[in-house]
Amino acid sequence: MFRFKQFEIRDELSAMKIGTDGVLLGAWADVGEATTILDVGTGTGLVALMAAQRNKRAIIEGIDIVEAAAAEARQNVASSPWSGRITILHSDIRHYATDKRYDHIVSNPPFFLSALHSPDVARTTARHTTTLTYDDLVTAAERLLRPEGRLSVVLPTDYAMQFRRVAFERLWLKRITDVVTREGEAPKRSLMEFKLTAAPLMPRHNTLTIHHADGSYTEQYRRLTEEFYLNF
Repeated sequence: MFRFKQFEIRDELSAMKIGTDGVLLGAWADVGEATTILDVGTGTGLVALMAAQRNKRAIIEGIDIVEAAAAEARQNVASSPWSGRITILHSDIRHYATDKRYDHIVSNPPFFLSALHSPDVARTTARHTTTLTYDDLVTAAERLLRPEGRLSVVLPTDYAMQFRRVAFERLWLKRITDVVTREGEAPKRSLMEFKLTAAPLMPRHNTLTIHHADGSYTEQYRRLTEEFYLNF
């Protein structure tokens, strides 16, 4: 079990365990003005729970194609303070039939495009674009977002440009934060926010560093995540 300041997460059943990517996305995504939020590939429900903590009025749905992950996310939501505002669905976003439109979609999507697959089917589904391609996610966002709605994702920096190419002129990149694990290193992750709009945008670009060269956390990272981590 992983304990945050206001909730706890179990990740025994989910193929993808609690990691920095999900925490980064949950803390970084600009969900403050949203009234409806959809977490695609919710896994343990971490990002959905972080969104609920940050936005006290939003109605949130998490969706996952893996039944065990959805079941565990429901357990995590049920034990949280926000169980009345979060619903977890076991479904494939590509075939998710709904008339709802969302203000913000968040996703920590599969990203391995060509690497060898794990023999663990659930882990392969969670990590590889075998069941959710970048085009699938962008298409789902186009279909499910309200006009001017936003999509926020976290991806390895090596894959971020490919995602941007898929989204080009369908969703406009609004801002991007490159994440450096340790001072002096090249960025390893990119946080990106896209907007469903007809007006072209010039994205804002900045960098977030997690660790100083000596391994201590930067003040920048502490400020971003201090609402969640017990040791901050």
